[in-house]
Amino acid sequence: MKKKIIYLYSHPIQYFAPLSRLLAQSEAFELLVCYCSDYGVKPYADKEFNQIIQWDIPLLEGYESVFLKNYARQPGIDKGFWGLMNFGILPLLWRQPKSYVVVHGWAYCTHFLTLLLARFMGHKVCLRGESPLNQELLNAPKKLRTRQLFFRWLLFPNIFRFFFIGSQNKAFYEYYGVAESNLVFTPYTIDNQRFGEAYEQYKLQIPALKQALNLPQKGRIVLFSGKFIDKKRPMDLLQAFVELQRQDAYLLFVGDGELRPKMETYIASQNAKNIIITGFVNQSLIPQYYAVADVFVMCSQEGETWGLSTNEAMNFAMPILLSDLTGSASDLVEEGKNGFVFKTGDIEALKTKLSKLLDLSDENLKEMGLHSKNKIATYSYTTIVHNLEQAL
Repeated sequence: MKKKIIYLYSHPIQYFAPLSRLLAQSEAFELLVCYCSDYGVKPYADKEFNQIIQWDIPLLEGYESVFLKNYARQPGIDKGFWGLMNFGILPLLWRQPKSYVVVHGWAYCTHFLTLLLARFMGHKVCLRGESPLNQELLNAPKKLRTRQLFFRWLLFPNIFRFFFIGSQNKAFYEYYGVAESNLVFTPYTIDNQRFGEAYEQYKLQIPALKQALNLPQKGRIVLFSGKFIDKKRPMDLLQAFVELQRQDAYLLFVGDGELRPKMETYIASQNAKNIIITGFVNQSLIPQYYAVADVFVMCSQEGETWGLSTNEAMNFAMPILLSDLTGSASDLVEEGKNGFVFKTGDIEALKTKLSKLLDLSDENLKEMGLHSKNKIATYSYTTIVHNLEQAL
C-alpha cells in the first residue's frame, strides 16, 4: 500500500517540480503538493532580477497539486512571515488520511502553523530546511540563545524527520539537538537529466554555439550565473577579473538585477575589456551558456544557503570556484580536484585561485571538470526518492 506524502511549498519552483514528478511515479508514495501562491506560474515582477519573469519550463505537470487561498493583507512570498496566511491547509490536513507532511522551511505563517499543528491531526511532520551552520554561527550570542529556545523547545519537538540538503545543513540540525537517526539526506539538486542531455547535445557544437551567442571563439570564459544582488556579490568577481588584466580570458555575467548599473559604471570607469553581460536568460536557454564556459564562479555571502547554479555548472563538466559562505562549498568542492574555495569577500584570494584555474592546461582543466560532473551525479532527485523510501 502506498504511503501518502503531502509537500507544502510557498510557490511552484523550477528546481522542485522535477522532484514532484518523480515522487508521483514512485511505487512507494501517493503525492499531493500544496502551494501557498501561484507566484512563478504566471508572469510576475521579480525584484531581484529587476524585471517581469515567467519560467519557460513546465512547473505543474506530472503530479497532483492544489493552490491554497491566501488570506494575507499584503500577500506575497516577498512580504515576509505574514505574506502567506493559507489557513485552508488546516482543514485540508484534517480531511487527509494519516500522511507524511513535508514542509519546506518555517519562514511563513502557513508553514509555521503546519509544523506546529499537523502532528496533532495524526500526521508525521517532516522538515526540509536549508540553513547552514557556518552562517547560523554568524549571529550574535544573544540571538543564538534565543534561537536555541525556539528550535530545541518549540519547533523541533514536533518534527518526525529532518531532511538535510548538505553537510552544513546537517550540522545546523545537530547543533540544535537533532539526533542523527532523525536526519535524512535529501540533497539540493537540479534536473541532472535535462542538463546532462543538454551537455551531450552541445559539447560537439561549441564553435557554432559561441557564434550564435555572439561570444569570442578564443579565450577561456569565466561564468557567473545568477541575480545581480548584494547576496551574490557579483562586484567581487568583477573587481577581481579587472585587476587580473587577463587578455586571454572573458568574464560572462548571465543574469540581471539591481546591481547592474553599478557594475556597468565600474566597467566603464576602468575601461575594462572582455566583460559581457547578457541580461536575464530563461531556463530553456541557460544550458547554452554553461556549455560554452570553462570556469564557474560563485562568490556569495550569508544568505546563499546552497547555490544551485553550481549544480548546473558541474553538469557541464566545469571546475568551480566558490566562496566559503556559499552553502554548497563544503559539499561540492574538493580542493584542487574539481575547484577551489576562497574566503568570502577576499578579492586577493579570489584573484589567486581564479588565476590558478585559468593557468591550467587544457588537459588539467578538462580533468577537473569531469571530476565535477562525476561528483554531481549523486546529487539527484533519484537519490532523494530512494532515501525517502528507506526513511519513511
